[in-house]
Amino acid sequence: MPVAKVNGVEIEFEPGMTVLQVAERAGEEIPRFCYHERLSIAGNCRMCLVEVKPGPPKPQASCALPAADGQEIFTDTPMVKKAREGVMEFLLINHPLDCPICDQGGECDLQDQSMYYGRDGSRYAENKRAVEEKNMGPTVKTFMTRCIQCTRCVRFITEVAGVPDIGMISRGESAEITTYLEKNIDSELSGNVNDLCPVGALTHRPWQYHYRPWELKKTETIDVMDGLGSNIRADSKGAEVMRVLPRVHEGINEEWLSDLSRYVVDGLQRRRLDRPWVRGADGRLAPATWEEALGLVAGKLKAAPANRIGVVAGDLQDAESMKAALDLFRALGSPNTDCRQDGSALGHGPREGWLFNSGIAGIENADAVLIVGANPRVEAPLLNARLRKAWLAGKSEIGLVGEQADLTYPYSWLGAGSKTLAKLPKAAMDFLSKAERPAIIVGAGALGGETGPAVLNALGALAKKVGVVKDGWNGFNVLHTAAARVGGLDMGFVPGEGGLAAVDMVKKGALDVLFLLGADEIDASASGAFKVYLGSHGDRGAHGADVILPGAAYTEKGGLYVNTEGRVQMAERVVFPKGQAKEDWAILRALSAMVGQTLPYDTLDQLRAKLMADHPTFGRIDYLPAPASFDVAGLGKKGDLGDVGFASPVRDPYLNNPIARASVTMAELSAQRIAPVAMAAE
Repeated sequence: MPVAKVNGVEIEFEPGMTVLQVAERAGEEIPRFCYHERLSIAGNCRMCLVEVKPGPPKPQASCALPAADGQEIFTDTPMVKKAREGVMEFLLINHPLDCPICDQGGECDLQDQSMYYGRDGSRYAENKRAVEEKNMGPTVKTFMTRCIQCTRCVRFITEVAGVPDIGMISRGESAEITTYLEKNIDSELSGNVNDLCPVGALTHRPWQYHYRPWELKKTETIDVMDGLGSNIRADSKGAEVMRVLPRVHEGINEEWLSDLSRYVVDGLQRRRLDRPWVRGADGRLAPATWEEALGLVAGKLKAAPANRIGVVAGDLQDAESMKAALDLFRALGSPNTDCRQDGSALGHGPREGWLFNSGIAGIENADAVLIVGANPRVEAPLLNARLRKAWLAGKSEIGLVGEQADLTYPYSWLGAGSKTLAKLPKAAMDFLSKAERPAIIVGAGALGGETGPAVLNALGALAKKVGVVKDGWNGFNVLHTAAARVGGLDMGFVPGEGGLAAVDMVKKGALDVLFLLGADEIDASASGAFKVYLGSHGDRGAHGADVILPGAAYTEKGGLYVNTEGRVQMAERVVFPKGQAKEDWAILRALSAMVGQTLPYDTLDQLRAKLMADHPTFGRIDYLPAPASFDVAGLGKKGDLGDVGFASPVRDPYLNNPIARASVTMAELSAQRIAPVAMAAE
């Protein structure tokens, strides 16, 4: 390996590294504004100046200078110090004195670096320039006079998000960052530009003037807005979650976060269920005590035959609450349990049959990807960003069977649905069979309905034929949209012998008692059963319920979640439940005592111990299953594929769960998303 000297210390480095990277490997801190390790190199802020020998006797930008064998790098010479002070002075001449009111205050790179690397005065006595503010949408608040033209936002939105809506116009003193034609940023990842901005020119509009960073209590937890399980940090003030920021996890979300996951937090305060409710003889809901509500539910459960009661688990449920519900209803003798609100064909056979087996990061290694019945841009924006990254690197060729959409990268559209799978075009077979690491991504849009099992079987046969599953590589991937789905399937939260699936439980006359465990995405209005809803928000599931039991939202309880690739993750409680609400498992434990089937755990730790004893996979926290071969051709059931179009079940990515539907910011994003479509139709 080549060797360079950094301030006299020899450091080995890999070929292709820059001087900045070599200096940091030596433990030297190099200031920077425009450089970011996940973006292309711009070299336009000049803050990272160092002295290099051999070379011209002047400071050089270390971010854009390739390191060479035998090079001597100096980061603390008088020349470097003077150069950095000069650069900082130029950056500050037009920067407004906004620090007391700036939302970036306390977390500002410009503040920190000006204190450490800047001068103690300014020689600039001219008028400062001012720049008009821009409207970039509901997530981005602009103060463009603060902008230092680092172009991080431009590079992120173009390279990572794949939506080139931001750019730089004009030259010299007139240069400014703007959106083209004054349009909003049309990306599900727009909030990341606020994180990247080093000076407060772009800040989070939904949280403007709500907090100071040092006022917040910071809790590391897990996001549940999609099936990826992005690692997040939830910051709270008192009883309110003020903001959510991404945590670095290279295997899942890198350091990015979708707008849904980031800005949905205002929905945690609105439309909350904070006390039990019981529907009276007049058909109206009235407040009740816990004893009254649980007593009524217990009476209905004991009076009904075991095969006439059932439970449906929702998309945001933690594994502990689903385990408690499963144990309770099995103890009552009911086989009617299901966590698949969309009626998918998954849940039988080996665990690999419902996992994203290549791993979220591993999909970048696939050289041919066939997407079936999914729109990853709206179902899992961060996975879509990885597919785009692989395409940009020239690693992947992508095909799509299903509804056409703008995925931010080119793909070959092969057909609209099941008819295409019955006779896949030769071009599709060729690009998969010739690939060294082919992958298939199956979405929920292909696995629902009566043809779901046959579609799954056909895809399994295709996967076997083209070598999607082989030694050292498993490219058969199921993309789940629900954070609770894999955990539910892992513990067997599917119908028992002779039991009804979720879509059958809600039919008229199917059950006497229907228990909705946070299930809001299934229409139970036709069911004539006595309906019990346990959840956190007054949404679809609660509207027709006869008894409402207030539960905890995902930030108000500790819990285990299993993401789409089978990685078990632990969420932590950020704030306490609202009002009289309780943690879901505790409500079920109290109900079990009233029906005479007391569950064998009194604490969350005891419940987790039981869960891990019954299902050992839940004990492997943050463990990614290794690629394993399995009989992929044995998935589903053979049958007629019919002629069914595949469409993503996520029709509006900003309104796909009860928390999102309670959020003002999500409503604004949804309206922004619909408006251009309506205008085009006109």
